[in-house]
Amino acid sequence: MLVPVRKGLYIVGPSLHTYKPEPFLLANHILGPSYISTDAALSYYGLIPERVYELSSMTTKASRVFNTAIGKFTYTRLPLPYYAFGIRREKLADKAFVLMASPEKALFDKVITTAGRILRSKKATLAWLLEDLRIDENSLKEFDTQSMLTWITDAPKKQSLQIIIKTIAEL
Repeated sequence: MLVPVRKGLYIVGPSLHTYKPEPFLLANHILGPSYISTDAALSYYGLIPERVYELSSMTTKASRVFNTAIGKFTYTRLPLPYYAFGIRREKLADKAFVLMASPEKALFDKVITTAGRILRSKKATLAWLLEDLRIDENSLKEFDTQSMLTWITDAPKKQSLQIIIKTIAEL
């Protein structure tokens, strides 16, 4: 038995007793072009302690939400050329690869796509990173702030992103 995910995309149903499809891989196929980002990517990299139940992706197409038998998949539109920066090809299993934001890009995307999230000071930014998101300070020190700087020119919420870079650089 096949279970529809969206028009033209199906997965094998539970009655066939096969493995459940990898949600990250499915997310890349439900709507493309897209890449995994924000909380899903931050959790994948072990940067936030929360388990993520909604898989968030970025796309160049219109924002959409898909409620499927596998879970909820959210796609948020980002403008080009910013969309194209900081995307990695991550290996999930043998011969299974997905497009995913780098840790730095996932953090930027989180700020950009969160309504009302405006960062105005280093103190508030540090509190948001360490207390609200609960990202480990040592993990933040490993972020590639030089790459992050190159994305700012074409990014929404430039000032908030610049404060994130300055805050991380001073750790």
